[in-house]
Amino acid sequence: MVILSTVFLVIQIAGSFFFYELAVKRGPKEYLQGNADLEVSDQTLELYLNGDWKKWVAAQKFENLHLTSRDGLKLSGYYLPAAKPTNKLVILTHGYLGNAKQMGLFGQYYHNDLGYNIFMPDARGHGKSEGDYYGFGWPDRLDLIDWTNLLVQKLGPKTEVAYHGLSMGAATVLMASGEEGLPRQVKAIIADSPYQSVYQLFTYQMNRMFHLPAFPLLDSTSALTKVRAGYSFREASALKQVRKTSVPIFYIHGMSDTFVPTEMASELERNTSSDSEIFLVPKANHGEAFALAGETYKVKVGHFLDRYMK
Repeated sequence: MVILSTVFLVIQIAGSFFFYELAVKRGPKEYLQGNADLEVSDQTLELYLNGDWKKWVAAQKFENLHLTSRDGLKLSGYYLPAAKPTNKLVILTHGYLGNAKQMGLFGQYYHNDLGYNIFMPDARGHGKSEGDYYGFGWPDRLDLIDWTNLLVQKLGPKTEVAYHGLSMGAATVLMASGEEGLPRQVKAIIADSPYQSVYQLFTYQMNRMFHLPAFPLLDSTSALTKVRAGYSFREASALKQVRKTSVPIFYIHGMSDTFVPTEMASELERNTSSDSEIFLVPKANHGEAFALAGETYKVKVGHFLDRYMK
């Protein structure tokens, strides 16, 4: 019995380190390459790789901004003022393994069509920001709040702020939405392809990719993450945060998303305590809604923002 218990404990510890390295530790993630759940249409791939937004981003003269996080990390981001003076600002938050300038896909629309100031931060562990782990939105929520305060100080107290996040970035803006310290200038949130919590996301992914139950391995990996990265998977919950938010939220999700199931966005919307709407895009896989819905996506986002960004 003692031998079996020892073997079980060793397996759990080894498994925890394996999954921490696999998902949480900063670095390339080969296991996602060729993942069928992340396959996108040719139309989407063409937009991602060759869309005119890439040339637009390259042509802009972004101002590099820097912030020291509450736990001492040096964070980096890119600010671009609107062509004409405005009090409207959007902060665009990218997804897992992404970087700030990839959000230029949306930034071009906000800057050119809506006339917003735009800011795109590199999340901790990504791009030019420091950090040796991925926060999946939870420590990032406080970074986002601190970036917001910095930008309000830079642009003035009458600034009105919208958050627009994609995937992990969507979870980030939702996790920030229920914080007591959220600046009053935040008036609207767009969450594209979010998950309810890190624990629920990993439960789904462990079953789908590895055919493993969540308990006990996910719980032991969560405990290791708490020690190494300062957060646990269960506390990192967008669902808990939207239940106490007062900021209006517009949810967007692909109806064919098998990486982060559509039901996750639907559950979030059902539990949101503020004004909320949801836009489900047929045939769209994870993060494909903007590429496939095109002008409809822009029109719906624009109408939502018009209601709350005065």
